[in-house]
Amino acid sequence: MPSPDHTSSLSATAPGQGFRLLAVHAHPDDESSKGAATMARYAADGVEVLVATCTGGERGDVLNEKVAGEAHALRDLAGLRRLEMASAAKELGIRQRWLGFTDSGLPEGDPLPPLPFGCFALQPLERAAAPLVKLVREFRPHVILSYDENGGYPHPDHIMAHRVAVEAYHAAGDAGRYPGTGAAWAPFKLYYDRAFNPERFRALHDALEQAGLQSPYAARLAAWLETDSEGHQPPAPTHETTTQIECGDYFAYRDRALLSHRTQVDPEGFFFAVSSDLQRKVWPWEDYSLIHSRVEAKLPEADFFAGIE
Repeated sequence: MPSPDHTSSLSATAPGQGFRLLAVHAHPDDESSKGAATMARYAADGVEVLVATCTGGERGDVLNEKVAGEAHALRDLAGLRRLEMASAAKELGIRQRWLGFTDSGLPEGDPLPPLPFGCFALQPLERAAAPLVKLVREFRPHVILSYDENGGYPHPDHIMAHRVAVEAYHAAGDAGRYPGTGAAWAPFKLYYDRAFNPERFRALHDALEQAGLQSPYAARLAAWLETDSEGHQPPAPTHETTTQIECGDYFAYRDRALLSHRTQVDPEGFFFAVSSDLQRKVWPWEDYSLIHSRVEAKLPEADFFAGIE
């Protein structure tokens, strides 16, 4: 079997830089709520950053009531979300590609209804992963970012996005798999995003209370600490933080990217309940778990590309 090619046919964005980062997301707007400041920071440093968006978000709801009555949102939500995605990518200074799958929607009810025929979450894994394997072999990222096994939260598209990212990470370097999708390329590192890191929410909550301000995180923290009838607490997160990327100076880029997704993000909602100044003071990082590395990794680390020549 030929060994994976780690030489790059793509020109570096900045002289001497040459690193490439691929983030895999389920829907347009996920890239702006998970790891956006990290991507903006790396893009500003000359790293080529590409977001792969698995679905178009066609079955999403309009979550910002100020937009709900607009003609474009009512007539063509999928088209509007593509325009929002383009705007967010511009704010972050990154590139973006659509993988072309159909949004599965978030099933609700008891019992839960079946997922729609042909949606992303119902695809066989190899069919769902093939476009991403092709993209990995074309873009040749050194690092891939993904969600954890729970999808960050248990939306069926997030869970499938996790599955295809892991599949592509391990399969793209094997020339015998996914024939017809390009020359083999094995990324060096795989990370899971920890956007919902409880330690971060606790630190921000405590800082707000110390300042005499109302915390938007109290209910979330209480739910995490709630015990069951036998006195057991919910299980600890599956993956601990290994890597913190300092990106407080790019929170404003993240916020502008979020605001680009007008149908999904309320400017007065949860994401903006705590000032960027306070966030920079208390928790100026975004948090990740290193899941697999093909180079020696010294933990904890502060750079995705540490150890990569």
